[in-house]
Amino acid sequence: MAEIKDAHIVEIEVDEEHQHKLLTAMSTISAAIQQHPLMEISESPGHLLLLKLWQREEDLFGRRVTLKETRLDSIRRELFQLCCFFFIFHGFFLTILFSSSVNSQEEHTRTCKKWWIPGLLSASTSLVFVFLVQVKLYRYWKVWGQLQRERNDSRALTRCVQELRMKGASFDLSKEPQSGKRMKSSSVEIKWKPITWCSQNLITVALLCFAGLVLPVCKFILCGF
Repeated sequence: MAEIKDAHIVEIEVDEEHQHKLLTAMSTISAAIQQHPLMEISESPGHLLLLKLWQREEDLFGRRVTLKETRLDSIRRELFQLCCFFFIFHGFFLTILFSSSVNSQEEHTRTCKKWWIPGLLSASTSLVFVFLVQVKLYRYWKVWGQLQRERNDSRALTRCVQELRMKGASFDLSKEPQSGKRMKSSSVEIKWKPITWCSQNLITVALLCFAGLVLPVCKFILCGF
């Protein structure tokens, strides 16, 4: 037969001192929870509403920043394609011009007198490409400026949200996020407008210089050989 073992229950007596320490620790934890800034915010309708509004604005700022970054990437790709088409056109144009210059002496003299025709064609085509590139650059820097403002406003709002979470009910509800332009900075940044313009339109300047070099090259190809 199987032996049946008796189950024994061991009771641990807890003295009054241990119970007092346990109750004190629980009361301390409860008081800390009640005094936590997030608990204070949840108990204050005004602070809770402000926190929800700012969190919603943070989400909107993040979406707008993402859209503008995507737009900048798209404009950069379009600028790269326009520059590639510009150099491909001049490569084919100069190749055809060079092959047409290898003729007899009479034809060579006649084509030399009309060197300005291919030069004018190259210049007009270059101006079209430069105009399109400049339009894309204008849009690029406009979106870039908007992106910087969105990022500054988003950082200012994030700072206010963090301050609200840290201070709790003691946070001033009349406080508003301050953008980077309105905040005082100890460093003074000096910008010289001509240098800034050249740095922002460096692609346009490079294309214009290249187009200007093509004109004497056309004359050299038609009259120099």
